[in-house]
Formats: sequence, C-alpha cells, structure tokens
Amino acid sequence: MNGLSAKDSITVLAIESSCDETACAVVRDGRTVLSNVIATQIEIHRRFGGVVPEIASRNHTLAIENVVKEAMERANVTKDDIDAIAVTYGAGLLGALLVGVNFAKGLAYAWGKPLFAVSHVKGHIAANYIDSDLEPPYLCLLASGGHTAIVKVEDYERITLLASSRDDAAGEAFDKVARVLGLPYPGGPEIQKKAREGKVAFDMPIPKSSGLDDLYFSYSGLKTYVINLVHRLEQRGEELPAGDIAASFQNAAISQLIDGLRVAMKSTGIRKIAIAGGVSANEELRRRADGLSEDGAEVRYPKLIYCTDNAAMIGAEAYFMIRSGAQESGLSLDAKATVPLA
Repeated sequence: MNGLSAKDSITVLAIESSCDETACAVVRDGRTVLSNVIATQIEIHRRFGGVVPEIASRNHTLAIENVVKEAMERANVTKDDIDAIAVTYGAGLLGALLVGVNFAKGLAYAWGKPLFAVSHVKGHIAANYIDSDLEPPYLCLLASGGHTAIVKVEDYERITLLASSRDDAAGEAFDKVARVLGLPYPGGPEIQKKAREGKVAFDMPIPKSSGLDDLYFSYSGLKTYVINLVHRLEQRGEELPAGDIAASFQNAAISQLIDGLRVAMKSTGIRKIAIAGGVSANEELRRRADGLSEDGAEVRYPKLIYCTDNAAMIGAEAYFMIRSGAQESGLSLDAKATVPLA
C-alpha cells in the first residue's frame, strides 16, 4: 500500500511525452482537471509525413520545463498542493518517454513527492473518467495509433484483454492511407475531412468474427487494398477519387471496430461501453457507436481534447492507481517502448 490511498482528496501533477505532444496536467481526484497544457509538434513533423523520433525527443527537452510551469500556474497551485507526481513510462517512442520520465523523477526528488509510473494505454481508458461518472464494469474499445483492442474493465485497475489487432493499429492505418492519398500528417483528421467529400464506392475488406474466441482486428490487408487500388488507378491514368477512397476506407476501418463491439457485447452481456484513444475522436466512429444503443448499449466517449495524447488522462489513471494501493515507482523508474495492454 502507498501512503496516499487513505487521503480524502488527492491532487496529481502528471507528465506525458510518449510521442509528439509534450503535456502536463494537474488533476484532482481522478475526475477534475485543474489544468491541461499541451505543446504539440504536429507542424514540425508534418513536413516529414510522420513523427521523427529524434526530433520529437529534442523538442520535448526544449518544451517540458515551460509546460510544467504553465500547468502549475493555470491550476493556481504550488508544489505544496501536489500529493503525487505521475508520468507515462510506456508505451511510446523510447527517447521521447525518457524525457518525461527523467524530468518527473527529478521533480519528485526535488519536491519530496511520491512518483507513479502510468501506462499510456491505461491512461487512454482513464480519459473516460474525466468530468464523468463512469464506473466499472464496462467494455472499452481502444483505438489509437499504437493499439487497437477491446478490453473488459472489471475494476479500475483490473482489465482483461478480449481482442486486439493482429498487425497494424487503426490509427496507424489512417496515417498510412492518408500518406498514400497525398494527405498531410496526422492522417486521422485528414481522412475524416476528405471522406465528407466522397461516398462509400469501393468494397474494401472487413474481417469477420463469429464469436469472442475468434475475435480480432486487422488493418494490414485494408491498407494494402488501398495502396493497390491507388496504383491501379494511376497506371490507367484515371483521376484519383480521393474522397470516395477515404470514405470507403473509413467505413471499412470503423466497421470492424463496431462489429467487434457487437460480438463482445453479445458474448459478455455487458452493455456499458467506453471508447478510448485518438481514433475515438473520429465522427464516423462516434456516429456508428451511438447506433449501438439499438442493441441496448450505453456508450461513453472522452471529450475531444482528452482523446488524443494528453497528461490529464495520465493524472486520472494515477489517481485510481493510488486509490487501489499501487506502489510508488521510485527513482529507479525507466521508460519502456512497449507495455502490455492488460
């Protein structure tokens, strides 16, 4: 047990630096965000068509001190108001993670505060607790640039993996297909925007599962289909119907997520659903997930600001870790490029 779990109220300063966002937030009791500061590197990496790890790490180093200072000022707190420091230790780009982990360790040592290592994956799930009354048990669809999975959240810190992707993650496929269509990084919002201009005109592959035993996701074949389609059209000298391709891809990508949720709901009997990860911001996913109410589902989403990488979700997850008696990480904490989903 940690020394904080019995406190009436817990305020966490959280740091996130797993990819191309340098973020810091101050979160109280897991559900109230006092500040949430994000320094994005999107414009820097857009010229390269994706995130360049070394550039990301260098920019985290430049930004992190100012981001933490701004988060403290916006929350109107001092170090004496902070009960714990939380930091993303994985999964993500190792160099980028190390910037956040080392800064958090230094802060915890200087301030004399306990340090807690938070999984980026569990942080995305915990984003659903912010400004919300959501409580376990529920099913969570996690769809991001690094992970695609359905998990059963039995308790705040007890999670069971039900299904995952056999290859690419959903968000990764959005980025790759956007690049094939000549759309800028990040691909998710650009595919969504382009899809509004087109219609579902191509029958793209969608994996089918009959039950929980054979439930999985796969995006490699879908990505390859789009690449081959674009090549064929270019070789014939035909105009590229980018809107129709984007709409057809988005439909296929989202369909397997929704189909998977239907299988999981039927198999587990759980009707409470949460959507998490960067792809949870996709308007088509939200529209289709809302349609699950016809099957008796109650669907929750994070606010859009908490869908993509942020530190508020890390602070939320840290709170529930602390309440569950998680041990402090200590100053020997190291970053990890991969962490288990559950």
